[in-house]
Amino acid sequence: MPGSKASTAGAGGMVPGPGKVKADARANAQTRARTRASRPLDGFGSIKLKIGVLVTAAVLATAAMTWVGLQNKMGPSRTLPLAVAAGLIITQVLAHGMTRPLRQMTEAAQAMAKGEYSVRVEATSSDEVGELARAFNTMAEDLAQVDRLRREMIANVSHELRTPVAALQAELENMVDGVTAPDPETLELLLAQTRRLSRLVTDILDLSRLEADVVQLDLESTRLDSFLADAVAAGRLVASGQGKTVTFVTEVKPRDLTMTVDVERLHQVTANLLSNAIAFSPAGGVITLKAGSAGRWIQINVLDQGPGIAPGERQRVFERFARGKTAGASRPTGGSGLGLAIARWAVHLHAGTIDVLDSPTGCNVRVRLPKTSAKAATKTAGTRTK
Repeated sequence: MPGSKASTAGAGGMVPGPGKVKADARANAQTRARTRASRPLDGFGSIKLKIGVLVTAAVLATAAMTWVGLQNKMGPSRTLPLAVAAGLIITQVLAHGMTRPLRQMTEAAQAMAKGEYSVRVEATSSDEVGELARAFNTMAEDLAQVDRLRREMIANVSHELRTPVAALQAELENMVDGVTAPDPETLELLLAQTRRLSRLVTDILDLSRLEADVVQLDLESTRLDSFLADAVAAGRLVASGQGKTVTFVTEVKPRDLTMTVDVERLHQVTANLLSNAIAFSPAGGVITLKAGSAGRWIQINVLDQGPGIAPGERQRVFERFARGKTAGASRPTGGSGLGLAIARWAVHLHAGTIDVLDSPTGCNVRVRLPKTSAKAATKTAGTRTK
């Protein structure tokens, strides 16, 4: 697979030799040894116990120095300063290792304030400070992930907006310059680009609602056969617009199966799934929508005869701005990467699940929705119901 070499190769495509690997291992071992030496109390599993050991060691050092002074008849004027100094030295040596993770957290927080999220804290102890350091590292990783997604979002949205805008600009400039006439074919091309812009803006607005977790569900009971019939009618229009001939097959068992859902939100799910199925289906292919009852779930499957989704991409395709790879492909597919993320969001609002199943041919996406009303579940998800 592409990328497998890159994961084992170093800079410039060179694979590190055995000598460098051993040197790195030796350097890491030395670093760990120095860390353990600078944190002699790491073996204790409680900060209270560490403080107790520190106080005890300082008292013993002070007492020992006092005893030495008395044995050598040094007198109070010399014995007292030496005893205090001994206690302070022991306290400094032991406390330095205890507070080092806190100092590292301060430095890392200051780096994060400047946008640097790669700094991590050495979490070697098992006490409360060690747990805090590990939690801090987890938070830093999450912030780094959020920052990466934000950068990718800006790049992807800019790219997706630039393409239709550039096409519109080019066609309109040609009309103004008299190169092309505003005939129906050209106007249809411009309309297609504006529709693409409209879809992208709608997806971005839905994404903002997803981020804000502010959604109002309008729940109603609807029959699955009529719902899927509407979805297929919309899918035929999409296929016609792409100039692709596909056949739609709908299977609902039992025929009078009903569900309580937000119809508009669920139409977003089927529209995105059918749009992907149409885009990747071969000419003359068959797209099948199956619906039925499975225990406490209502299950909807969308199957196509396209190349399918690579097993390693089946979870990632539901992430925002993720562009999955089809089976056997080495490069991501097109699209804004928002459709399936919005589909998963809409399904989760109904306390359901969506996933990609194994299929001998093509792709098989399964949507599962609870048979009972989604009102209670959606309230816990931060939404409101009518």
